Amino acid sequence: MDTSQTHLEPQSAVICKQPGRYMGWPTIDRTASGELIVAFSGDREWHVCPYGKTQWIRSRDGGTTWSDPETITDSPIDDRDAGIHALRSGALLVNWFTSLAFEDESHLTWMRKVHPRADEIFDSWKPLAARLTSQERQLLGRWTRRSEDGGKTWEGWSASHVGSPHGPTQLSDGRLLYVGRGTLDDKPILGASESIDDGRTWQLIWHKESTTAERPLCELHQAELPDGRIVAMIRYDIGPDHYLWQMESADGGHSWSSPRVTEIWGLPPHLLVLRDGRLLCTYGHRRVPYGQRACLSRDGGRTWDYEGEIIIRGDAPSDDLGYPASIEMDDGSILTVYYQQEHAGEPPCLMTTRWMPPARAKS
Repeated sequence: MDTSQTHLEPQSAVICKQPGRYMGWPTIDRTASGELIVAFSGDREWHVCPYGKTQWIRSRDGGTTWSDPETITDSPIDDRDAGIHALRSGALLVNWFTSLAFEDESHLTWMRKVHPRADEIFDSWKPLAARLTSQERQLLGRWTRRSEDGGKTWEGWSASHVGSPHGPTQLSDGRLLYVGRGTLDDKPILGASESIDDGRTWQLIWHKESTTAERPLCELHQAELPDGRIVAMIRYDIGPDHYLWQMESADGGHSWSSPRVTEIWGLPPHLLVLRDGRLLCTYGHRRVPYGQRACLSRDGGRTWDYEGEIIIRGDAPSDDLGYPASIEMDDGSILTVYYQQEHAGEPPCLMTTRWMPPARAKS
């Protein structure tokens, strides 16, 4: 059936900017009281560096104004790609992963292509890496932590076994399901981890060793559909053809179909089930015109409206952007958060666009 819809011109805004500092990889959620919360990796020197912190901001007026950033985690190594979730219990859950990529010489080759001071910056990190203790290096991994007092204090770290930027989903049965990449016995895997205690601990419930063809698959995100199926979309991270891949589970995440390529070009994905039952996938678009895009499915991901692809933003100065995540507002509009440059030549900042999806066609 048709749903009524209010016309809304897309409204974009900068919601957090740290002048001279790099920030990115945001996730958005809404608490039971209606407060909007966004987590990200901020106060960074560059895309890869030793200084990343897990930070968050909040809005109590529907996204019009936002608080100053607060730091949740600042470990001795790089804290990256944060997700945040308002659980039904009232607790908040943050996910992120830690990285030592800043000491990998392969990143210097990449930096030289895009940064005029690449060698100087990379050399400045070497003393920091040399001072890291073996205990500090053991912080390398994929993690979550909880708060039961609205973010005033945060509990200790819990290993999630798999990782992906936007983190887990709370299922209809109360479990938290987290689909992502991990390592088992020193081999790369795609896996699913669950928590049955509100994010305090995690257990690996499914995994498969990545085949050579599947090793570029990373940065998954999952959504539970009204019929109980779970769909996961996956970034493909090699070469120029960044088409999203997809897999499904019909048993709560304990087994999954083989990943298959879709016709959606973008990276990486975020999934959201709308109130009218449609499945929304948002993703960054790192080819001209640079920006953020979305695609809808009326049948739970069995087919996608490729022809009706939605351009959320198409005016970014460069391809240093993406990781959009979306929530549905009370009026049916979508609020999408992402990172990109406001002006060419400066580090990226956090932005939102509020936009109205096309009305569901009559059936």
